[in-house]
Amino acid sequence: MKKAVFDQSAKPAIIRYCFFVLLLLASTQTFAQTRGKVEVIKDPLVDSLIAKRFTLNSTAGTDAAGYSSYGYRVQFFSGSNRKDAYNAQNRLQQQYPELRTYISYREPNFKVKAGDFRTRLEAEKLVQELRSSFSSIFIISEKINLPKTDPNND
Repeated sequence: MKKAVFDQSAKPAIIRYCFFVLLLLASTQTFAQTRGKVEVIKDPLVDSLIAKRFTLNSTAGTDAAGYSSYGYRVQFFSGSNRKDAYNAQNRLQQQYPELRTYISYREPNFKVKAGDFRTRLEAEKLVQELRSSFSSIFIISEKINLPKTDPNND
């Protein structure tokens, strides 16, 4: 019968293997996430400001219920003279009283835009009608105010 011979080089390999496993277990414990509670401390005015913003937006027709979206407007005036901008707005409103117009100022120019069109095709129709009245006219994609739907109108 033969005696089992113990290999002397296996002993350091086993020790290294155990040391590696021990280090691996220790590192997973140190990087593990612990769950806890988060306490938010805020001023009570924050809630009142959020509520006020919601009411202001809902009265303006741009609340979270989807009364505003991206669409198209027709820009028919751009210039540095305020009086000319208001005159251009009045000329358009005399021709199309049902159409909303918007004046914006970004230094140094006033820009006058008209309409809240969902599609570019609707805006193109207005451009064709206004081409003879206004020299510089083009379509701009931006956030628009959608018309409110009437549930009684079928």
